[in-house]
Amino acid sequence: AGELTVVCKAVFGASVGFLWYNAHPAQVFMGDTGALGLGGALGAVAVLLKSEFLVVFVGGVFVAETTSVLIQRLVFKYRRKRHGLEYAQRHRVFLRAPLHHHFELKGWPETQVVVRFWILGILCAFVALGTLKLR
Repeated sequence: AGELTVVCKAVFGASVGFLWYNAHPAQVFMGDTGALGLGGALGAVAVLLKSEFLVVFVGGVFVAETTSVLIQRLVFKYRRKRHGLEYAQRHRVFLRAPLHHHFELKGWPETQVVVRFWILGILCAFVALGTLKLR
């Protein structure tokens, strides 16, 4: 666990350094490679700590984003098969998936979406920390 702590602290420090320059207006952007690397690191830590189910709570915002894409895709395919392409294009669950684009198209400014998702992420982290005593 000692070595794992060092790795987690290094990832945390790198993330804080990134966020310093990613504050609005962003000077640096993280692409898919960085995001997938962080997700892989989080998953690896969860497996090594035998807390795989806890990742669902910690990454609640990411789970919601992914679920919104899956829902949009499945409903679109079902409606296209059942009612035709034109009906499926007009009747969608979300204005656009993933979920953060839906809120932007509803009129929320990008900064408002980001801050609200931060708040939800922090709440998810507290829920995950609260469940540690339940094991």
